[in-house]
Amino acid sequence: MTHDTTEQQILADATNDSAMNRRGALGFLGKLGLGAAAMGLAGTAAAIPAKNIDGDVLNFALNLEYLEAAFYLAAVGRIKELRRIGGGADIILPASLDQDRGMQFKDANVQALARDIAEDELSHVKFLYGALGKGAAPRPVIDLNGAFRAAGQAASGGKIDGFNPFANDLFFLHGAFIFEDVGVTAYNGAATLITNPAYLQAAAGILAVEAYHGGAIRSMLFQQRQVSAAAGLYVGQVVQAISALRGKVGGMKDQGLTDANGMAVFAPADRNGVAYPRTTREVLNIVYLAPNASKGGFYPNGLNGTIK
Repeated sequence: MTHDTTEQQILADATNDSAMNRRGALGFLGKLGLGAAAMGLAGTAAAIPAKNIDGDVLNFALNLEYLEAAFYLAAVGRIKELRRIGGGADIILPASLDQDRGMQFKDANVQALARDIAEDELSHVKFLYGALGKGAAPRPVIDLNGAFRAAGQAASGGKIDGFNPFANDLFFLHGAFIFEDVGVTAYNGAATLITNPAYLQAAAGILAVEAYHGGAIRSMLFQQRQVSAAAGLYVGQVVQAISALRGKVGGMKDQGLTDANGMAVFAPADRNGVAYPRTTREVLNIVYLAPNASKGGFYPNGLNGTIK
């Protein structure tokens, strides 16, 4: 992957910084339940140092996990659990959503998926936040109201107005589709930046779970690809439009539910069957809903941390 200017500068800073030391590495291994006990240092190792490339990359991941967790926890009526982590920044939700009950699912399978992913995403936040310790980026302002409306309009060419992913099961799946593939490509792209093998293994483990989520969401949408979605569009058309929009601002690394030959796509990948990687700038273009922006979209005030 080609590093953008921000990544090059961060990497240079980290190379000149001695904070990435044995004690910090053992701290992260301890969080994984590895290493520290075997070395007789359980309970004494420090968390990840705040100033190093690995900490910066994991904080970037934490910002994305805050967003995913907010989406799924809001859907299942557990958003209060996230509000207790990372500070008091606002999480903007549609006024129609009951924050204590969540949305009203009609399909038990979609509800089960939402609950499972919500638990995973909350665990990712707790894991990264705890491992980063005092260096953890606070939770930024997250917009799950206006940003979705804007994304819906952009993806549909203005045909869908007031898109609310919590309105029904199908819209929820569309909202989930916006996030999941981005998470996979973000973690894959970050792999070239992480220097410590223990941190890389942890990130790879999270990537695998995100890929499972993405495949499950795609499977459910594929089954309904010919169902009418909104504004005269079929589900497959809406998903393809979302994919095209992500591809336009995110490095043309995307696929809808089918390929050019009409074959199903459950795991978007290049010609070698390898998941696409995205640079941090490409990821930011998607979540900010605009190329080269420093804030906006799902993060009205931008991400917190060095990579933002």
